[in-house]
Amino acid sequence: MNVSVVIPLLNEEESLPELAAWIDRVMLANHYSYEIIFVDDGSKDNSWQIIQDLKAINPSVKGIKFRRNYGKAAALNVGFIEAKGDVVFTMDADLQDSPDELPEMYKMIMEQGYDLVSGWKKKRYDPISKTIPTKFYNWSARRMSGVKLHDFNCGLKAYRNTVIKSIELYGDMHRYIPFLAKWAGFSKIGEKVVLHQKRKFGKTKYGLDRFYKGYLDLVTITFTSRFGKRPMHFFGLWGSLIFMAGMGIAGYLAYEKFFRLAFKMTERPLFYFGLLAMIIGTQLFVAGFLGELVSRSSSDRNSYLIEEKLGLE
Repeated sequence: MNVSVVIPLLNEEESLPELAAWIDRVMLANHYSYEIIFVDDGSKDNSWQIIQDLKAINPSVKGIKFRRNYGKAAALNVGFIEAKGDVVFTMDADLQDSPDELPEMYKMIMEQGYDLVSGWKKKRYDPISKTIPTKFYNWSARRMSGVKLHDFNCGLKAYRNTVIKSIELYGDMHRYIPFLAKWAGFSKIGEKVVLHQKRKFGKTKYGLDRFYKGYLDLVTITFTSRFGKRPMHFFGLWGSLIFMAGMGIAGYLAYEKFFRLAFKMTERPLFYFGLLAMIIGTQLFVAGFLGELVSRSSSDRNSYLIEEKLGLE
């Protein structure tokens, strides 16, 4: 199969028939074998019935229904598990992403050798209250992740099938799939300027909370990518430094006490800072040690190392 299109959705009953027909026209015009996987993330409207009706007239339409709303990352993750196409696309269900972009992105994957191609909505039809925080967020994500993309949060992306089979999404990590792909060893990541259309039906499902959640997730994924397999390098280092600082304070106070007889150690606030530093340093060191034990007992500790096997199946 050439193409899988994974579409997470929440209460998008008005747009689904038009979107499915649009994708079908593009696929047939380019002679692609394809599947459309709609993932209903706990919709309260008639979305699932629409998907069932679309399946009845188009065998390429497939559907997955959640019992309740679990979030976009969970929806994409189950869609990726089921996707069979050589190139897997993700796009939003609100008609703001254009299926006409798919053939060019497909060529970038299959002919130009990209592992992942992200859409870049260079011209956006969003209010300034969303565009300014988005620019700052994308700048921060570029600096922290090292992935040079202009629009991390664009829903329109194309992946080589091996990419989406090598990563797992949870929480709100869908924003950082390029970062996860890079960490998994897929370094050829590109982007394409895509058309951003005004929302035709319904209203956006995202509020301002996505910005602070996005930054918290960015901190999490940055930390886990750098120290997830070697937690002692972080906790052990800082624990040792803080403990040594506390020991230094204690040594200085002991010298002052026994050689100068100037004061009682417990009368100096510095004594308590030194004691606190030694306690915190010890706790950090132990946390790193326990993290190493957990990491080393993980069954998939080195599974990400292997790209291909020959004669071993």
